[in-house]
Amino acid sequence: MSGLTFLIPIALAMGGIGLAAFFWAVGNGQYDDMDGAANRILIDEEPGDEDRGKGERADDQA
Repeated sequence: MSGLTFLIPIALAMGGIGLAAFFWAVGNGQYDDMDGAANRILIDEEPGDEDRGKGERADDQA
């Protein structure tokens, strides 16, 4: 029984810390763009696209 008087406050404190961390993450905008990362992986970009001019395509280079 004495173990429960030690473990229950520790469990409640850890739950409170987790809840505080969740509210901190929500307040700082960590969950604002849930679809952006999922969609960015689908964008097909070749390495060096940002260096090439806007009017050039990869098959135009000889």
